[in-house]
Amino acid sequence: MTDAVLVDKQACFPLGSDLDVLAARRGVRDWARDIGLTTLDSTKVVTATSELARNTVVHGGGGMMCLELVRRAGRQGLRVKFNDHGPGIPEIGRAMTDGYTTGGGMGIGLPGARRLVNDFEITSTAAGGTCVTIVRWKV
Repeated sequence: MTDAVLVDKQACFPLGSDLDVLAARRGVRDWARDIGLTTLDSTKVVTATSELARNTVVHGGGGMMCLELVRRAGRQGLRVKFNDHGPGIPEIGRAMTDGYTTGGGMGIGLPGARRLVNDFEITSTAAGGTCVTIVRWKV
């Protein structure tokens, strides 16, 4: 049996512009500092947040980011959920492959974000958009 994840604190950020992406990054950075993440772990989760928030704005047409302070089995962490109502990702497997891009970039955004965090989950439908959830646990 897996221990349940408990949410101690939550804040949501609208994602509709580059300024919103900056505010989301700042929120994650501040909470990472508040719970005592190492500088390296903080940098990793902020970098992943930046990429995923930007994807929400650019590819998803905007959406919402919810930041949560979570606990499980005596560990603290940051869980960050990104939701958009865009066209969805038709081939998630391909999108998670290094080098695959539909936007003319380098194709390292989603797989790169996955490598920066401890937990990564993505769901996407044409009717419901995309939801990405990441967690960085405090060591």
